[in-house]
Amino acid sequence: MTGMVLDGVLMLLLVAALGYGVRLERKLAALRAGQLAFASAVTDLNTAAGRAEAALASLRASGQETDLLHDRIIKAREVKAQLESLIARAPAMPIRAAAAAVKDIAPTAAPTPAVAPAVKDDERALRMAALAQRIKGIAPSVARAPASVAGGNNVAAILGALTANQSAKQSLNRARRSLDEDLFAA
Repeated sequence: MTGMVLDGVLMLLLVAALGYGVRLERKLAALRAGQLAFASAVTDLNTAAGRAEAALASLRASGQETDLLHDRIIKAREVKAQLESLIARAPAMPIRAAAAAVKDIAPTAAPTPAVAPAVKDDERALRMAALAQRIKGIAPSVARAPASVAGGNNVAAILGALTANQSAKQSLNRARRSLDEDLFAA
C-alpha cells in the first residue's frame, strides 16, 4: 500500500513538473521573440544614428557656406552704402549727359598738383565706367576729355557700378535660393 501511495505522489509530482515545464517553455519562447525584436530595434537605431550623423555633417557644411555668404552680403551692403553716398554727393546731371561725358573722358589724363584728388576720382570713375561698359557688352570707346567735365564722369561711373551691383545681387539671390533649397531638401 505504501508503494502505491508513493507511486501516486510521484505521478502527481511528475504531472506538476510537466505543467511547470510547459509554462517555462512558453516564457522562454516569449523571451526569444522579445530578444529578436530588440535586435531589430537596435539595428534600426544604428541606421538612424548613421543617417543623423551624415545629416549633421551636411548641416555643418551648409552652415559654413552660409557664414561665407553672410560675409559677402555684409560686404555687398557696405559697397551699396558707399555707392549710395557717392550718388548723393554727385552733382545733379541728367543720365544722358553723364553718359556722353563718360565717352569724352581720356584714360590718360595727366594729373596736375593742384587737382590730384579730383583726377584720382576721375580715374576711378573711368575704371568703373569701363567696367560697366564691359558688363553691358559695349566696347570701350574713350576719347580725350575736356577739362570742364570733372564731376560728370562720376555719375556715369556710379550708374555703371550700380548695374554691376545689381547683377551681383541677383547672383547672390540665386546662390541663397539654391542654398535654401539644398538646406531644406534634406
